Amino acid sequence: MYVRDARNRDEAWLLDEIESMGLDEAAFRSRDYVIAVDEETNERAGFGRYRVHNTDDGDVCELTGIGVVEEWRGQGVGAHVVERLIDTAAGEGFEVVYVITDQDEYLEQFGFERVEESLPPVIEKRLDQKQEAIGEDVVALAVGTDAFEMPAELRERFKNAIKGGPAGAEEGEEPIESAEDFGIDPEEATYKYDTGGE
Repeated sequence: MYVRDARNRDEAWLLDEIESMGLDEAAFRSRDYVIAVDEETNERAGFGRYRVHNTDDGDVCELTGIGVVEEWRGQGVGAHVVERLIDTAAGEGFEVVYVITDQDEYLEQFGFERVEESLPPVIEKRLDQKQEAIGEDVVALAVGTDAFEMPAELRERFKNAIKGGPAGAEEGEEPIESAEDFGIDPEEATYKYDTGGE
């Protein structure tokens, strides 16, 4: 699994997914998106947008339209999309990025924090629009581009992501873990690990 910049041929797929997920498609430009792709099947798993608002007070960066295809959820895809978007923003010289969302708990694990005062006017206006369209649960969050943190467990999940989740695991069932999942070569190990639950 890896994340790449969107290409022109991704446009129809992006528009379909954005519509089916009910995400923000305001001022849509496919070149603003990144896409998570399964390197074995070339199947698209998730996406997100890096949007720059040009204002008289300077440019403001907003991450928006972040979505993960249902069969790929829970495997770190969204986290890596967000990470790539923040890397892009940092590369363009932004020190802070904003997100307007009703999924604040998800983003807070990466270092995003609520911003209730001193929002750039363009973000305040977008917040009002989204609250009107979606509901009062929508909030504005921000993170410094150098403060983003990727939880190690999400990085591992992304490395091993497969469509539908871990092989052999039914919904709600924990996957069976092997020695290899913990970086142990069972052929070379000279001692045993107790991986049983407490």
